[in-house]
Amino acid sequence: MNGQSVVIIGAGQGGLQAAVSLRQNGYQGAVTLVGGEPGLPYQRPPLSKAYLLDGRAEALVLRPESFFASKQVTYLPGTWADRIDRAARRVRVRGPEGEQDLPYDDLILATGTRNLRPPIDGLERAHDLRTLADAAALSAALARPRQIAVIGGGFIGLEFAAVARKLGHAVSVIEAAPRLMSRAVSAAMSRHFEEYHRALGVALHLGVPAVHVGAQAVGLADGREVAAEFVLLAAGVRPNVELAEAAGLATGNGVIVDAALRCSDPAISALGDCASFPDPRSGRLLRLESVQAATDHARLIAARIALGAGADYAALPWFWSDQGDQKLQIAGYAGPEAEEETVAEGIVARFDSHGLAAVETVNNARIHMKARRLLASGAPVDLADLGEVIAA
Repeated sequence: MNGQSVVIIGAGQGGLQAAVSLRQNGYQGAVTLVGGEPGLPYQRPPLSKAYLLDGRAEALVLRPESFFASKQVTYLPGTWADRIDRAARRVRVRGPEGEQDLPYDDLILATGTRNLRPPIDGLERAHDLRTLADAAALSAALARPRQIAVIGGGFIGLEFAAVARKLGHAVSVIEAAPRLMSRAVSAAMSRHFEEYHRALGVALHLGVPAVHVGAQAVGLADGREVAAEFVLLAAGVRPNVELAEAAGLATGNGVIVDAALRCSDPAISALGDCASFPDPRSGRLLRLESVQAATDHARLIAARIALGAGADYAALPWFWSDQGDQKLQIAGYAGPEAEEETVAEGIVARFDSHGLAAVETVNNARIHMKARRLLASGAPVDLADLGEVIAA
C-alpha cells in the first residue's frame, strides 16, 4: 500500500496530478517525476488559444518550483526514460545529470502522445503544436500577416485557425475527412462549426487530403493547390507506447490497462492519453485525449497506491474546445456507431445501445453541467428524460 518509491514517467497534467495526489493521500515514500521538457510542468490546452494571443508562458505553470521541495517530490526536467527493467524494478533515464537508474515499487506511465505524421511529401516544412516551444515558435510566426494552411480539422487545428483569423491572417483548413471534427462530434455539430468557421473567413477544404507541402503552397490529392507561406500540422496524434512495448507490456491503441488502470505488470500503471482502458459503459478498450481523463486517472492510481483503494475507473468523460467565441462542451463519450438527435439549437444528444451516451452543447454551460450530472447518475436515459432535464 505505502511502498518505498513511485516513479512517474511524464510531467504533463496527468503525471503531475499523480504526484500531487500521492502526497494528498498521505503517501510517505519517495516520489520522482520525470519530464522530457525543460522547465516546470504546464497546461497544454491554452497553447492553441490564449497563449497565442497573450504570450504569457508564466500563466501556464501548474505548480511553482517551491511545490516540489515542500512536497518532497524529486522533479527531473529535460529527462527521458529509455528502458524499464521489470525484474529489477528500475527505470533507466537520461538527462542533464547523465544516465541514472531509478528504483521503483510502483511505476506510472504518463507518456502522452506525439503528432501523427501522415505520408505527405515535404511535411518537414510544416510546424507542430504540441509543446510550449512549438507554441512560442508559432506565436513569433504570427507576428506579421501570412497565408496559413492548417492540415487537420480537429480541435487543435480549428482552435488555431480561429486565433489566426482574429490576428488578421488568411487561413485555410485542409481536412481529409468529409467533415470537421468527425472523430469527436456529431454531424450536426460538425455543420455548426463548418458554418461558423466559413463565416470567420476560414477557407475549408473537406474530404480531400494534403499530399505535398511546398515553400508557398500545399498540394491536395485532387490536384488543387492551397496558397500557404506557413503550414501547421494538426492531423491527430499517436500514443507514446515504445517504452512500454520494449518492456514487454501489453499495448494496442495505447498501453493496455485493466479497470484499475494497471498494466499487464501490476507494478506498473498507465494514465491519460497513452492509456487504453475498459470503457465503463461498454467494456471495450478506449483511449481518451483529455486533460480531465488524465487527471481522473491520476487520482485513482494515486489512491490505489497510497491507500490500497480498490475502486475501478468509472469517471464520466467530458471535453471542451474554445474556437473563437464558440465554446463546444461534450458530456460523456459517444462511439462512431452512436445516433444523433438535435434537441434544440446548439444542443445535440447522441445515443447508443445503452441509451444516452453524450450531449454536445455550444455556449451553454448550464445544460452541459445538467447533462454531466444526468449521465454520471448511471441510470439509463432516453430522449424524453433528457428533455425534462433541459426544460427544468
